[in-house]
Amino acid sequence: LKSSLRISITSPCPESTIKKLGIKQWQIWSCDPSTFPWVYSDQETCLILEGEVTVTPEGGDPVSFRAGDLVVFPKGMSCTWKVHKAVCKHYRFGN
Repeated sequence: LKSSLRISITSPCPESTIKKLGIKQWQIWSCDPSTFPWVYSDQETCLILEGEVTVTPEGGDPVSFRAGDLVVFPKGMSCTWKVHKAVCKHYRFGN
């Protein structure tokens, strides 16, 4: 079941979507280059402002994204984050 959880990417994220979702009001998270495990206890939607990242879901293929991409991580997904270039993102948990 876990392997059916997929990361969805809109690249690049259109300005209309950014406005519609109110993304510029969301909190900001940033991280220097590093590798770490992560488990999503809720769905996360994020807009990458800076950086390059590869996320590898448990039992799945690596997914890479960068500045300008809107990324949705499903609730319940276990993965490993590899931050290649320092990342900064707007994010929101929940639907």
